[in-house]
Formats: sequence, structure tokens, C-alpha cells
Amino acid sequence: MATRTDPLTLEVVELIGDVVARYHQEYDEAASVHSLTGAQARVLGLLSIEAMPMRRLAGHLKCEPSNVTGIVDRLEARGLAERRPDPADRRIKLAAATDAGRRTSRELRATMDFAREPLGELSAGERTVLRDLLKRMLGRTEE
Repeated sequence: MATRTDPLTLEVVELIGDVVARYHQEYDEAASVHSLTGAQARVLGLLSIEAMPMRRLAGHLKCEPSNVTGIVDRLEARGLAERRPDPADRRIKLAAATDAGRRTSRELRATMDFAREPLGELSAGERTVLRDLLKRMLGRTEE
């Protein structure tokens, strides 16, 4: 079993940190081209996949719902997001990307090469193993 101080574990932790830092740097740079903060771009990306309540957005971002409210307010002011009633429970408001928001999110992701290019050099089998290992590390083995 690996310990926190064995050289291999330390190297893996450092490499993961480097990947995360480079991903966030590229994400922030791509977002700024669209006059968005990294957090706004991440929220827009999530909303482009599906509409969701603020609490769930906050869970994805690991922050307080009040922080997400401000981000959605700014996206809404720019016409990139909107709030709508949840069809299943009209007391709940869902945040959703508008057509312009989905288009902006697609454009933003298209400019991000860091994650896509190195992954493209891995075979489908290697990407599958990497995905499964990352899910296991995050406790998402049921997905």
C-alpha cells in the first residue's frame, strides 16, 4: 500500500497538481477571450449540458449557493444564461444556458487544447484506464 511519503506517490501528486494548474490556466485564458472569469465559464459549461438548480451548481463548484447566484446574475445580464421554473417543482428555479450561452461555451471549449491534445496521444484503451482510475480516486466507481 502506498504511503503519503513514498517517492512514487509524491511524484504522482505533483504531476496531478501540474495538470490541474495548467488546465485552470488555460481555462482562465480561454474564458478571458470571451470576457468571462474562469468561474463564469465553468458555470456556463455546466449549464450548457443541462439546466440545474443553484444548489447543484454550487455542489459541482464546491462553493456556497450564494456565490453561484452572483455568477448566474452576471451571465444572465449578458444574455448567456436564464432562470426558469423547474417543470417538476415550480417553486425551484433552474439556471440554464441560452442559445448564446451554449454557443459561447462551445467556442470556449474549442480553443482549449491543453487537455485535449495530450489525451489525443493516448489510445482509447489508455484513456479508458485513465478515466476509470480518476473515477476510482474520486470515489465515483458507480458512474
